[in-house]
Amino acid sequence: MARERFDENWRFRSFLKGYDADVEEIDATVHEIYREVSAQIDCTACANCCKIVSPVLNMADIQKFSEGLGISVSKMMAEHIAHHEKPDRFRFNKKPCPFLENNLCSNYDHRPRDCRSFPHLHKPDFIFRLWNVVDNCEVCPIVFNVYERLKIVFAFRC
Repeated sequence: MARERFDENWRFRSFLKGYDADVEEIDATVHEIYREVSAQIDCTACANCCKIVSPVLNMADIQKFSEGLGISVSKMMAEHIAHHEKPDRFRFNKKPCPFLENNLCSNYDHRPRDCRSFPHLHKPDFIFRLWNVVDNCEVCPIVFNVYERLKIVFAFRC
């Protein structure tokens, strides 16, 4: 459905950018809807985030993840990590995530910060991150449903 609504979602992004409301007001609305929607969706039924998204990792993430696996950082780097375009940042070298097993992270308690945070709807400054939100509508049912509810709340007309 997100692909079918791609153009509409971009129009809504522009609408939100020009909406006459405080950033905090929009954030509060997003956070409330996010809590409601995420309570109704089982992420392990989907796991698209682990199949499609490449989380940005730092060395602390890699060290923690390696410890959870019981392997050295050098082995982790050699076998599972690639450089990211940003300096001092990394990513897993394969998609889907090589640690995804039956739609669950095999090293869940040691997940990188970016994985723990996905789909990032709890963060502040939603209005300044809309590029990624529109993209994530195609990845995550939670993001798609939050975005669709926001269209109703903000009385968006196509």
